[in-house]
Amino acid sequence: MPTTYDVKIWSVRTYRGKRTTSYRVRWLVADEQFEERFREYALADSFRSGLVSAARQGEAFDVDEGLPVSQVRVGRDRSFYALACQYADAKWPEAAATTRRTHAEALTALTTAMFADERGKPDDKLVRKALCRWAFNTVRREAPDRPAEVTAALRWVERHTRQASALARPDVLRAVLDSLTVTLDGSPAAPSVFNRRRKILHAMVAYAVEKKTLDSNPIPALGWRPPTAVRTRPVQAMDKRRVASPLQVRTLLRAVAQQPRSGRRLVAFFACLYFAALRPEEAAALAKPNLSLPTRGWGELHLDVVEPYAGREWTNSGENRDRRRQLKQRAIGDGRPVPCCPELTAIIHAHIDEFGFGPDGRLFVGERNGAELPKLTIVRGWKRAREMVFTPEVVASPLAATPYDLRHAGVTGWLNAGVPVPEVAEWAGHSQEILLRIYAKCIDGSEQVQRRRIQRFLGHEE
Repeated sequence: MPTTYDVKIWSVRTYRGKRTTSYRVRWLVADEQFEERFREYALADSFRSGLVSAARQGEAFDVDEGLPVSQVRVGRDRSFYALACQYADAKWPEAAATTRRTHAEALTALTTAMFADERGKPDDKLVRKALCRWAFNTVRREAPDRPAEVTAALRWVERHTRQASALARPDVLRAVLDSLTVTLDGSPAAPSVFNRRRKILHAMVAYAVEKKTLDSNPIPALGWRPPTAVRTRPVQAMDKRRVASPLQVRTLLRAVAQQPRSGRRLVAFFACLYFAALRPEEAAALAKPNLSLPTRGWGELHLDVVEPYAGREWTNSGENRDRRRQLKQRAIGDGRPVPCCPELTAIIHAHIDEFGFGPDGRLFVGERNGAELPKLTIVRGWKRAREMVFTPEVVASPLAATPYDLRHAGVTGWLNAGVPVPEVAEWAGHSQEILLRIYAKCIDGSEQVQRRRIQRFLGHEE
């Protein structure tokens, strides 16, 4: 913030118009003229007196806004809650629906750490709900259907949240950073969650500096380091205990097909996650134009859009899935071909013969809504299949614990089959570096090879 002591202040001037009379205060700061208008002389004189007093006391004036530094900071300051709402609004238009929800969750955690006191505080769960689902949702914040208890909770937050400028205090900033390292029950937060929320805090502080609520970013000077348990780590290697064998996957698919109602509709969906290693949001977006399938044999799936689940309150369309025009970490229009093995080709044809396509050409639709495949239906179908196939001990294990583990099993299978890494990376939508970092431990035989090399080095030939 550039400042100067070169200030000149003129007397209050009166301007008489046809209908009203106004009073103006003019002053120079570093040869640049500033002016404020008032309807009452007393207000104008009081404002001028404040300028004169600051100049006489030797206070610096801000060159950009022409005010004493103390007045600039007071005028720019706002509660952390108000700043968080403003930040959420600024990010909303260009953010994906899942990113909007991530921002809201992080801003909720940050705001609760900025409460000045807890006198009369509503229930914690209600406060978090009011912040995450209403306050930091741009289109719902002032919605007419906002419950009365949510309104009351947000009023409490407005009155009991510290000013954003308090982040410049080391004790306050340290407490906020410490709060991000633990969950609600006090256990260490997952490194990914901590890292995501810390990034949003840094972005929030940068936004506060941009809006001149803070003079500078106070985080680097604090010298704070996160605990080892939540410290940022590189992409984690895949736990091979999660990887199901082809026999186990086929057994699970048969269990899915035996379930009443939506079971048979889910078989081809889960098969795409395994045999084509698709992400769930990629499989959910498959439609007629994406399929290039012969009657039998090898075909191809052409991926060009994804539909991640976010919840209808976060999407522009009001639907649960956010239809994005680009694949993960790719530019718009940059598609990805994936081979469709004969077994998957047959499964997809069987699905089309029984259920056809949705009204918009969608391959997978819900039984009741006739539109997108509900996330809850997917999760429940997989959970029931595991319980039908596995013993209680295996159900409690990480083996194929989530539908996403089918994708992990599919990529692992390609690597173990000897498919070159560049091809696998292209089909899976990964860079080669990330692919090997995630799946290196799942490649069969690598550990045995290394053990034999150690044996030879030690002179113990087998």
